[in-house]
Amino acid sequence: MFRMPRRIDTQTGRFSRVDGIPYELPINSKDSPALMAAFPIDAEKAARLLPGDELHPLRISRKKGVLMITVIDYRTTDIGAYIEFSVAIACTFGPRRAPPLLPVLFQKKYGLGQYVVDLPVNTEVSVKGGKGIWGMPKHLGNLDFRIEDGTVSSRYDEGGKRAVRIEIERPKKAWLPVRMAAANYCAFRGMLMKSYIYFRGKLGFRLGRRARARLELGDHPRVQPLKDLGISSKPLFTGFFPKTSGVLDDHFEAWFLSQPTLPADTYPEGLESVFPLGQSQTPMPPPGEAPALSSSTAPEGELLTMEQELVEEVTHPHASEQEAHP
Repeated sequence: MFRMPRRIDTQTGRFSRVDGIPYELPINSKDSPALMAAFPIDAEKAARLLPGDELHPLRISRKKGVLMITVIDYRTTDIGAYIEFSVAIACTFGPRRAPPLLPVLFQKKYGLGQYVVDLPVNTEVSVKGGKGIWGMPKHLGNLDFRIEDGTVSSRYDEGGKRAVRIEIERPKKAWLPVRMAAANYCAFRGMLMKSYIYFRGKLGFRLGRRARARLELGDHPRVQPLKDLGISSKPLFTGFFPKTSGVLDDHFEAWFLSQPTLPADTYPEGLESVFPLGQSQTPMPPPGEAPALSSSTAPEGELLTMEQELVEEVTHPHASEQEAHP
């Protein structure tokens, strides 16, 4: 549901400068196309990538979580044009994991959001602001965003190594008006940071068997943990916004990450990764032409289909409750 705080409206026409970066408030974007795709993953393996003990994979069944890929071609922002490639795990927040699917209906109760695993962008100032202020795991990468007759795609490389490529079948029409809010959880400076974004646009989408997408992982070290998630070759959902408008809330929340033993002083990365950065809006060059990536998705037979999972949930409803409330 789209409920942008009234406080944000009162900021209109005001200005701010944070870490040297000038902003005209509210912090918004316009005229920005975006693609989205969601894939089933192994929930238990996904849990190992989540920091602390209060984030839990959103479960669409007893065994399956969701990997979210979102790429936005920001064309008009306070800090110039840039591309952002988000790789995230849908999650909930609380002392114990939530029952399957319920968080989708009761988002506030279960702290529904996504934990951002990787977030390359192609301008320096976007890294400086996104990481230094909101704790997002931004870093420079070589990105593109391609809108073609039948597909929408984006590729992300870094340091000459191939990382991720996503391609979806382009819906024929973007007809559904969408106004919604989303929460991002990120780990930075030894803290769990939660930020909020509000956006709107007209969405073209496909669900279930009608959804077509190809997710490919390369050989860059950053993406190797994703290969252990058992990513299904069949997406749950694909979507394309020809144009979006959004607001990134300047209000955010943060908690100390804790664990039974003292963490190493190198985890997670801290302010030393941000303070040398400048404010360049010059985009990194797009990925070079290269052979197609080898597919990283699991063989179809290794993962249960969504239909099988849902049937199991209906026929054994109490099993998931016992797992969610040990």
